[in-house]
Amino acid sequence: MTHRFPDLCCTPQDSTFARRREFLKLSALFTAAGALPFLEAGRTARAAEPEAPVRIGYLPITDATPLLVAHHNGLFTQQGLQVEKPRRFRSWSQIVEAFLAGQVNVVHLLMPMTVWSRFGSHSSAKVVAWNHTEGSCLTVQPDLKNVADLGGTTVAIPFWYSVHNIVLQALLRESGLEFISEGTPTKQQVKLVVMSPGDMLPALGSKQISGYIVAEPFNAKAEELGVGKVWRFTGDVWRNHACCVVTMHEQDLQKRPDWSQKVVNAIVQAQGWVRGHREETVNILARDNPAAYTPHNRSTLARVLIPSAQRDAEYERTGAIIHKDWHEQRIDFQPYPYPSYTEKLVELLKTTYVLGQNDFLKTLDPARAARELVDDRYVRRAIEAQGGLKTFGANAYTRTETFEVS
Repeated sequence: MTHRFPDLCCTPQDSTFARRREFLKLSALFTAAGALPFLEAGRTARAAEPEAPVRIGYLPITDATPLLVAHHNGLFTQQGLQVEKPRRFRSWSQIVEAFLAGQVNVVHLLMPMTVWSRFGSHSSAKVVAWNHTEGSCLTVQPDLKNVADLGGTTVAIPFWYSVHNIVLQALLRESGLEFISEGTPTKQQVKLVVMSPGDMLPALGSKQISGYIVAEPFNAKAEELGVGKVWRFTGDVWRNHACCVVTMHEQDLQKRPDWSQKVVNAIVQAQGWVRGHREETVNILARDNPAAYTPHNRSTLARVLIPSAQRDAEYERTGAIIHKDWHEQRIDFQPYPYPSYTEKLVELLKTTYVLGQNDFLKTLDPARAARELVDDRYVRRAIEAQGGLKTFGANAYTRTETFEVS
């Protein structure tokens, strides 16, 4: 059977080079010297347009759902804001570059990436809300029987600073496997490579890699095409975890508080709407929507967004879901950025192998990180305006983190 893989940009010969280039580019952006030209461009842009409209930057993954739904449903406009059509990017380096340069002012980023940005390179960006919970899986070649079978192979991650990398390494350690980033892995090792989400499915289909751990809908698409199977949901390891978060410029939060509040209001309202309108959300995100937010078809998106008791039962049988008593959704939407999550994230990053400059992690205090990285003033007001946390399936502004591999 011949499969058509979307967004294929790299051949087997040049994919390694492309991955290396992407990692180095993003690493440079999170250094003072590398970010300086873009930060200067950003200051110039803000000076020229202090009342810039809402400019959203996103990757075509389901993590971006609230930003896209808020735009599609006119929620920013209802708040009295001017808003441009969201700008789609292919890679994390592209979106970070555009954000630093002031080309976009509301983006979703991997939460661990914001830790690196804030404390590793002293960026002034702030997390203002979670964008979603869960929404990622470890997907592997269909013939693999257990995690130990990944030994001697290569597995892709979206970035070193990601919940995906944290969860994957925990799963590998549980199976007695080590991980490397260079060279040829032994049977007791797994080689981890950074790859853009859109490149993972083609790499799996062509057997360049044995698996990947990434946001939806690339896991669902692999299932549909029969080139991969979901081995484990990340939400079945870290209960109700965030992956991508809404990030804004600290200068906007300080100098345009009314504008910032309205932006967050629209995003929070969108999350509440999505929870009760999942089929409509599929239609909004589908590639045949005139807005063309994503390249994904309805059946793939529905597999992610619309719950299925039948599929959940099969995942429980195969072990993709172990903690069925958690009652996790494949993807869900809850905007409050729990401090306990940020603290746990920093603790886990300290024991996770990440490539690049990471000395700052050794002395980073988890409580300090939660205080300085996240500004929850706007999202608290927005949540209360939507009826409180119960609207999003939660009960309190504090919680205890649960991280269990088995």
